[in-house]
Amino acid sequence: MSESGGTEPHGALPDEQPTIRVTAMPADANFYGDMFGGWLVGQMDLAASAFASRYSRGRAVLAAIEGIAFLRPVRAGDELSIYTRLDRLGRSSMRIAVQAWSRPRDGDAAAKVTDGIITFVAVDEAGRPRAVEPG
Repeated sequence: MSESGGTEPHGALPDEQPTIRVTAMPADANFYGDMFGGWLVGQMDLAASAFASRYSRGRAVLAAIEGIAFLRPVRAGDELSIYTRLDRLGRSSMRIAVQAWSRPRDGDAAAKVTDGIITFVAVDEAGRPRAVEPG
């Protein structure tokens, strides 16, 4: 994932395809039309979960959410694209860098709205941590 200057909300979109893309719907917005922070964190969790399961080739569970920064609001109707990349690999854990970018439904100008780190642990059928092979 290309860097866009830390917490600076403007910059170039990451080079790769987003892990997930969704339209922000009014049912998940506050009175002013901005999406609730919990909804946005939930979307980031979904993207990181998909990345972790694919990378570890199996079940992976949420272990920690850290350092999430809300940089600007997401409006109802915006298209939200979430990008993920492996930041660090442990024996069974995957520290995943997550960036969320939005763009107006009728425009092309995208801005980074949120970034953070989400950690998942690969587990076996019994829910015990299992080793992840570097991919």
